[in-house]
Amino acid sequence: MTRSRPPFPGSPLRYAYGTNGLADLRLGDALGLLADLGYSGVGLTLDHMHLDPLAPDLAARTAKVGRALERHGLTVTVETGARYVLDARRKHHPTLLDPDAEARSARTDLLLKAVRVAADLGAHAVHCFSGQLPPGTAPDTGWARLADGIGSVLDGAAAAGVPVAIEPEPGHLLADLAGFHRLRTALGSPEALGLTLDIGHCQCLEPRAPADCVREAAPWLRHVQIEDMRRGVHTHLPFGEGEIDFPPVLAALRAADYDGLVTVELPRDSHAGPERAAASIDFLTTAEAKTAALPQEDAPC
Repeated sequence: MTRSRPPFPGSPLRYAYGTNGLADLRLGDALGLLADLGYSGVGLTLDHMHLDPLAPDLAARTAKVGRALERHGLTVTVETGARYVLDARRKHHPTLLDPDAEARSARTDLLLKAVRVAADLGAHAVHCFSGQLPPGTAPDTGWARLADGIGSVLDGAAAAGVPVAIEPEPGHLLADLAGFHRLRTALGSPEALGLTLDIGHCQCLEPRAPADCVREAAPWLRHVQIEDMRRGVHTHLPFGEGEIDFPPVLAALRAADYDGLVTVELPRDSHAGPERAAASIDFLTTAEAKTAALPQEDAPC
């Protein structure tokens, strides 16, 4: 006999789409598209084509974006993964691990600007990453630089009421959940430091399944990125082209009462951005609906 059970726990998830996957659209057009498709929010990457953090009148331009978000009924997280925003010739440079102190300061200055933008927009988090360990740098030195850099941002983030959500990134010094806990512990577990969990990265390199990663990371989750991926291959794929079983992942997020944005992260697909955005929300809402049909023994505790 099949046992009846209550409806699946947790509130419906709130989906967003990253502007780094809509780089060929004007920001206003991107926001209108996402609202029309039924997204709840946007992952806003500060970059030269979408709210350039280095151009003049940042506060005024941020206020204009805020009005557009309000008009479209979208919430936001602020992302700082622009490829060439600080260095026009080196991808994602400088980082918090750079041997040059002034270069590291350029990254912390960007993060502090992102915190101010996030506070002005009512964002629920500011995303960041460690960067790759520079050649010839000892790992302990890299970890010390990372803790110093993130630590210098956390006071401003705490004052602004916006958590910093660092992302474990394959190939970076902080590459996995174990690395997040190492940094968190070194800093004394500050309230302002949270986690950006990329579901594809869990599939790529974590020892546990993505749904288990969600359960393990739940106390520190401040932002979630999502896409398909294959084991051992760090390539962001449209949904259905990788190996992830998504209903258990979405079920785990709901069971954890995660109330931030779940942001689709397809940065190499801007050439087909509108089509990818439409297909992604259809896929995710269909997958979430399937969580109610999970067998009792598969449902999260």
